[in-house]
Amino acid sequence: QVQLVESGGGLVQAGGSLRLSCVASGSIFSINAMGWYRQAPGKQRELVATSTNGGSTNYADSVKGRFTISRGNAKNTVYLQMNSLKPEDTAVYYCNAALGLTYRESWGQGTQVTVSS
Repeated sequence: QVQLVESGGGLVQAGGSLRLSCVASGSIFSINAMGWYRQAPGKQRELVATSTNGGSTNYADSVKGRFTISRGNAKNTVYLQMNSLKPEDTAVYYCNAALGLTYRESWGQGTQVTVSS
């Protein structure tokens, strides 16, 4: 079992920056990858960025060049640096971890990011 706790969301003007953090606790040895997803009102949850333990990263096309995902040295933390934020980035951002041989998913409770125009 892995518990994920996000922090760092808030209200920012368009063009601004925010940094999200997520800390995993529990069976952290089982983590294979961590990432961020987001869900805007009335829309499905979508991938933002992921990072494997081996260092591979993947980004949604909509955030490439603006967002950067990184992991802490202990591999139980993940960060999302968000620059040049746009109103369409407004959503609840969820931390995700892929666990064990089956890559079972664990989710955080979410943190709200609101970008005003």
